[in-house]
Amino acid sequence: MFDLLVKGGTLPDGTISDIGIKGGRISAVGRLDAAAVKVIDATGDLVSPPFVDPHFHMDAVLSYGLPRINASGTLLAGIGLWGELRETATVDEMVDRALRYCDWAVSMGLLAIRTHVDTTPDHLRGVEAMLEVKRRVAPYLDLQLVAFPQDGLYRTPTGRQNVVRALDMGVDVVGGIPHFERTMEEGAESLRDLARMAAERGLMWDVHCDETDDPMSRHVETMAREVTRHGLGGRAAGSHLTSMHSMDNYYVSKLLPLIAESGMTAIPNPLINITLQGRHDSYPKRRGLTRVKEMQAMGITVGWGQDCVLDPWYSLGTADMLDVAFMGLHVAQMTHPAEMARCFTMVTECNAAIMGLQNYGLNVGDQASLVVLDASNPIEALRLRPDRLAVVSKGRVVAERHRNDCRLDLASRPQSVRRRL
Repeated sequence: MFDLLVKGGTLPDGTISDIGIKGGRISAVGRLDAAAVKVIDATGDLVSPPFVDPHFHMDAVLSYGLPRINASGTLLAGIGLWGELRETATVDEMVDRALRYCDWAVSMGLLAIRTHVDTTPDHLRGVEAMLEVKRRVAPYLDLQLVAFPQDGLYRTPTGRQNVVRALDMGVDVVGGIPHFERTMEEGAESLRDLARMAAERGLMWDVHCDETDDPMSRHVETMAREVTRHGLGGRAAGSHLTSMHSMDNYYVSKLLPLIAESGMTAIPNPLINITLQGRHDSYPKRRGLTRVKEMQAMGITVGWGQDCVLDPWYSLGTADMLDVAFMGLHVAQMTHPAEMARCFTMVTECNAAIMGLQNYGLNVGDQASLVVLDASNPIEALRLRPDRLAVVSKGRVVAERHRNDCRLDLASRPQSVRRRL
């Protein structure tokens, strides 16, 4: 007797299987003829591991318009507005906004998020709030927190001290923002400092690295060197890396092997990168997305991140990682069927690897978390961004949606026409 049985679903690799769940784990996969407390009929539907977002800012989520709308739409204007808001936002306000977003995310099948938490202000209310959110959502959503010195590790008097305080409070990941330090030299030194900190504490390291249109912002080179020096490998991630969009090809031909050698991963954020970058250009106008396909060709693990939803930097957002992958597909020009399928993997398996999630997947013994989508395969899911018919987290159904039965009559159409348009 299973606690839950998902019948007849199509897995991302095209296999049609039943999935039996017991005690919060996947206990059987295949053609299963067994009873269950609850059965989900997934015949004709895509059954996927849950979506994963490795880059987000939950302390600022759902704050759009506070204290004002970002009229210029630039990154620096957004940072300035956030600098005002973080001084007035209470712990309760941040917890409330974050929990509302987490509910939204879960309904979309997003069950693991890494969020950067601003450690700049000495009060550390954002850290306090996000630790409380992590505690509350733990039964159904995996939340990783990054100690993120938004205004720089050395640029503020207590920048480094507050990162250490946040880590001592229980934050999971060491952050950083080298291009925001006063000089290139201080940016490089901040990376050496933070790498040691991550290595000594045995923590992961995730850096806002070169989020700029300046092709001479080359901190990722130093980061890759420090990852290699300390053996951090896949525990380290370079987020954004937008300056690589503007670098000359000769330099990149040297840079990519260094990144690959280090084993570090990369997290571009297509919705936000193409919105914030290139604001100082006339035409041709740069779009700011890093070199995704080139990194993948070197064997570097690349995932897609959401980054922002309704906050000082981004006025839209849906908590749907398929929206993120859909935009990334277009901007990175990943339109071959194999590339489109890879974009789906980037918001599931690749992002799970970047976050170091354990027992993630649809194999026997894995944690019983999955999503049933009203689509027949990953490419169709990207095209339609379909309803999530069921979301299962740690063996428990946490969201369900009735199938939309309002479809065109295809009775007289060729068999090749799909039932979902």
